[in-house]
Amino acid sequence: MPNIKPISDLRNYSDVLRDVSVGAPVFLTKNGRGRYTIMDMRDFEKMQATLQLLNELAHGKESGERNGWATLDEVEKALGIDHE
Repeated sequence: MPNIKPISDLRNYSDVLRDVSVGAPVFLTKNGRGRYTIMDMRDFEKMQATLQLLNELAHGKESGERNGWATLDEVEKALGIDHE
């Protein structure tokens, strides 16, 4: 269940921060609407890494569609993989 608090609870920010844990961000509302998220640094770093990976995969897909796809043999040769 999401942990939702009004932004006015930040007056006692230590109580709000105590509720933040890995996989359990705190969502802050302003005037009854979602406005901010406080999350654990590990979750933030994982999210950033996921976004970067998805971005790289999208670029790879665009490149493959634009320039053609490499065959398995070409990839193995480029990586120095030898199947004897």
